[in-house]
Formats: sequence, C-alpha cells, structure tokens
Amino acid sequence: MDSVFDELYKKYHHDVFQFLFYMVSHKETAEDLMQEVYIRVLKSYDRFEGKSAEKTWLFSIARNVAIDHFRKHKNWKDRIMEKFDWSKQQIKADDSLPEELAILSEEVQHLYKVLKVCTLDQKMVIILRYIQERSIIETAETLGWTESKVKTTQHRALKALKKHMEEWSREEEYNEKKQLER
Repeated sequence: MDSVFDELYKKYHHDVFQFLFYMVSHKETAEDLMQEVYIRVLKSYDRFEGKSAEKTWLFSIARNVAIDHFRKHKNWKDRIMEKFDWSKQQIKADDSLPEELAILSEEVQHLYKVLKVCTLDQKMVIILRYIQERSIIETAETLGWTESKVKTTQHRALKALKKHMEEWSREEEYNEKKQLER
C-alpha cells in the first residue's frame, strides 16, 4: 500500500493541490484539504474497485473534501454575497494573490477573481475542464454526473464568465477614458 500511495502522491499531488487551491483560493487551506484527501485515500484505497481511473477517483475524493470544507465553514451563497461590494457593484479584494498570480496579466488575474463568483458546480467544471484539462467524460466521472450535465454547466459557466469579463473590460475602457480626460 505504501508504494501505491507514494506513486499516487508523486503522480497527482500537484494537480490535486492546484484543483483545491482554485476551489478555496487560499494556499494553507488547500494544503490542509490536500492532507485530508490523502488521509481518505489511505483509509479507502482497499475499497477502490478500479471502475474508473485512479486519477478520476482521486479527484472525486478531492471534490468531496472541498464540498465538505464549504459546508463546514459557510454556505456557498453567503461566501459569494460577501465577495460583492454592493456600494460599488464590484468584487471585493480577497486575500493577497499567490506569487505566481502576481506576475500574470491583469486580465488573467481578473478571470481568476471572477471565477470566485461562479456557482460551486460551475467552478468545479471550469477548473477540471480548463485548468486541469480534463475531458468531458473524465469530468463527468469525477463529479459523478452525466456528460450532458457537464456540458450544460460548462456552457452556463462560460456564459457567466464572458459576461463578467465584458463588464470588466467596459469598466477598464471607461476608467482609461476618464484618466485621459484629466
């Protein structure tokens, strides 16, 4: 079991951490959740039947750990409402971004922030499909959904992200014009 566990960890720890980090947007929390994932792997590997790929099984566990985390700490909708500054109608700044995000373009940073306003289902699909580069079939297996549900959720998420990105772009253009007028 130790060699199997070590192999799983070596192969997938970066991907699992990245998934959890994008879900919770906090490095230390993602690290804690990652430990919980591997504790669950140790406890349940003997029951793994091989009906799906190990990676799919591992991401299903990571998904459940993330959902459990949100359930324990706060209602997901409350978290979204807190992120929105109603007086300015914009997303509030969250904890400081990790070093690697600091060097990304402003647009990518904004996309990362906008991802936080997606529903939990939309966020999971976007992370698995575009950040983890999983296929629709793999995403469906990981989430325990039908391929149709993955496609529908993906479509709605992309539509919402596009809307927010367009609004942000218009705000940026407006702010640039204002600065030029001064």
